[in-house]
Amino acid sequence: MNLRTLKINTLGALIILMAFSTISSAQKKPNVIVVITDDQGFNDLGAMGNPYIKTPNIDQFYKESVRFTNFHVSTTCAPSRGALMTGRHTNRVNVYHTIMGRSLLYDDEVILPQIFAQNGYTNGMFGKWHLGDNYPYRPEDRGFHEVVRHGGGGITQGPDYWGNDYFDDTYWHNGKTEKYKGYCPDVFFSEALDFIEDNKDNPFFCYISTNAPHAPYNVPQKYYDLYKDQSELPDQFKRFYGMITNIDDNFKVLQKKLDALNLTDNTVLIFMTDNGTAGGNRIFDAGMKGSKGSVYEGGHRVPLFIRWPDGKLTGGKDIDKLVAHYDLLPTFVDLLGLDFNPVKPLDGISLKPLLHNTGETIPNRVMYVDTQRMQNLIKYKSYAVMDDNWRLVNGDELYNIKEDKIQSKNVIANHPEVVQRLALGYEKWWQSFIDEGVDEKYSYIKVGSNYENPSRISAHDMLTGKFGHVWHQYGATTGSAASGRWKIEFVADGNYKISLRRFPRESGLAINATFPETPKTPELDRSMPASIKSDFEQAYIYVANLAKSDKIKEGQEEVTFSGYIPAGKYDMEAQLIDKNNVVHPAYYVYIEKIAIQ
Repeated sequence: MNLRTLKINTLGALIILMAFSTISSAQKKPNVIVVITDDQGFNDLGAMGNPYIKTPNIDQFYKESVRFTNFHVSTTCAPSRGALMTGRHTNRVNVYHTIMGRSLLYDDEVILPQIFAQNGYTNGMFGKWHLGDNYPYRPEDRGFHEVVRHGGGGITQGPDYWGNDYFDDTYWHNGKTEKYKGYCPDVFFSEALDFIEDNKDNPFFCYISTNAPHAPYNVPQKYYDLYKDQSELPDQFKRFYGMITNIDDNFKVLQKKLDALNLTDNTVLIFMTDNGTAGGNRIFDAGMKGSKGSVYEGGHRVPLFIRWPDGKLTGGKDIDKLVAHYDLLPTFVDLLGLDFNPVKPLDGISLKPLLHNTGETIPNRVMYVDTQRMQNLIKYKSYAVMDDNWRLVNGDELYNIKEDKIQSKNVIANHPEVVQRLALGYEKWWQSFIDEGVDEKYSYIKVGSNYENPSRISAHDMLTGKFGHVWHQYGATTGSAASGRWKIEFVADGNYKISLRRFPRESGLAINATFPETPKTPELDRSMPASIKSDFEQAYIYVANLAKSDKIKEGQEEVTFSGYIPAGKYDMEAQLIDKNNVVHPAYYVYIEKIAIQ
């Protein structure tokens, strides 16, 4: 071999070595996909023993995954998402309700997609966000690069696009409305698959958050037909289960896409749900008491399946340690080696020692879950204190969860020392977020910015003591009455137009418009109700130095008030008042900063 040949061979070897080094470097950052469904409980899967439901693909994934069998979330949907995104208990982050401005995740919280973005990931979210529909709370404001989502906590709710019904709907694509063809979970999975393919050569975080099987139980006929002959199932659950089977089919399509792109081995794939079942325990309870909204076990103990072949997370292993949704953020940081220094203390801990069975001891933690669902936090309201062995419920019920998972034997009289320890834990826990000042803090919708102008604001986020159904499109249609205030921050001095409406602009409807109920089809469990003639006569606005009212004219779609408003944080009242002097909210308010010509 001559010197020239040796140099060429050496150079070739170096090129190959560099190529393998580049591939190896890229593989050090696995992709992450989280699939989280809405209102599906521990008991709503075949793998969990449900004899009626058809979920063969998620059942197979269960067999291939590491399963946390004692995994807990919040009792309702937005609170679970707030904790998942922050690594902190939901009471700390202004997400202890699903409406009333208490589902707007504080804008000073550092959240999961921001951490991923800071570590070189491209992030996409598809489906249900439910942590704010206005700047600065939208997913595109919080670290996601590609977003396709509906509004509010579910399709048909107030912030959602008017008239959506799960089929061929209009969603927000990176802040702009866009019409899509198909059933909503199909659309969200399809958009996620496009995102995955577009980013296959770089690390990505893909958050697929289905609104299904949340009500209304609108479902394609073919999925309803899978259950139509099961006489033991009420019609509601034929629909509910059909929606879950649709998700199961989409989960299979997702896995096939990962296989086709050769991404399966280097992708952390997670399946979980956001709270207990929406009533499925009446069909099959998986040995647990309670459902969505309950602080009994069935309200917050849900599936968590994790698979990552390159990380040796496979093989159908069960982990029975008490863990929670807020553990996932620190687990990602530790497991993937992400650079992150928390500004605020986390409630979660890394589950890496459990996943890799390192032998490191995880303490017997005391953990807390409550159902607030009020305008302000209320101590002792509907809560459970948990550790590995015990559940203290509302301070007067104690259950040995290892022996009595269905919580049928209250043994509080037999274990005063356990009650005292858990009760003291609750007192310290409650005081910890009072010390953070969360009981005196609000999330303000910011208007007049370059990021959102005009801002379309709905009564969904109005703080009120009497709510009715003003948070929902159906509440606007039926003229639900309530009064309250929004927390609004005008980010700059200027001239503003504030328009009050009963129906959003995309509806094209006048304030006093009437229309019949939307015709039902076999696929629709619920459709838009008929508009009630409310005889609204006056519109009223109060915010900052603007306090005005005006009569509502026949055929008028909106009443607009204008004025100069200095930058600042304000309470805003926006009302529609009917002929009987009954106060209703302006179900939709548009605030626009007017450019100076």
